[in-house]
Amino acid sequence: MELRQLRYFVTVAEELHFGRAAERLHIVQAAVSQQIRKLERELGAELFDRSPRTVRLTAAGKVFLPEARTVLAAASRAKAKVAALAGPRPAVLRLGTSNGLGERLDLVLDALARTLPEVSVELVASPTRERLDQVRAQRLDATFVRGITESPELRLIPLWRDAVTVALPADHPLAGAPSVELAELAELPLRLVERSRNPPLHDLMLASCRAAGFEPVLGPPFTTVQDTLATVGAGGGWTVVYEAHARRLPTPRVAFLRPGTPIAMTTLLAVSETAPPWCLDALLRACDHDW
Repeated sequence: MELRQLRYFVTVAEELHFGRAAERLHIVQAAVSQQIRKLERELGAELFDRSPRTVRLTAAGKVFLPEARTVLAAASRAKAKVAALAGPRPAVLRLGTSNGLGERLDLVLDALARTLPEVSVELVASPTRERLDQVRAQRLDATFVRGITESPELRLIPLWRDAVTVALPADHPLAGAPSVELAELAELPLRLVERSRNPPLHDLMLASCRAAGFEPVLGPPFTTVQDTLATVGAGGGWTVVYEAHARRLPTPRVAFLRPGTPIAMTTLLAVSETAPPWCLDALLRACDHDW
């Protein structure tokens, strides 16, 4: 039995609605349902009566609810007592970053500087799996991630949707349009990041091309942003970058166009389930912009 399962259970019991509970917890509804099912299997009893229209506590759920609240309160008191002994709060926030955050990261850092001027932010860039491991080991306080739905011992908090934009040579006949249908690019080689480096984006783009009715012609893989866009600008096919990043790129030889059918990926914040950063609320407020 895990503390997060108890917290999820109590939240659903208070809302009597899995969707609203997920919003309060800042996680996807499927993760709430999955953890409640695991808890029920461990207890050997159904905690909720579920129907298409209503969610109600069962008799077992009504008995379990005050006990779950007692455990969570005890855990909170224990954490507070240890924090008091630990002395002053850390002056450094260790934050993992994802590729392509662009101006979004600047806005987050500016907001943190205003609300937590005494805290310096240390940014760490490394592969997603390494950053998640570092959060689990508490070598990072939090990290931005994309393309995952759960990770052991971590809480994943959805933040925003990152739109994907198409990069074409500036002299391409389609470059002057406000948007482009992917099917119009079927004959051009696509410079796509290798799947081993970024499975979510790689799979998303292949699926988007197939949904548009074609199998993309894959050119040389995406290497660095600078080198790849230089090649595209010289007539070397097309590629994709996140829109927030594209707005920061001075590339006169490349045109950025929105896909006719929008393509986007959710950015999440990963924090420890049992030892989240003390400034988590401030960090989430810093991420809460009207994008």
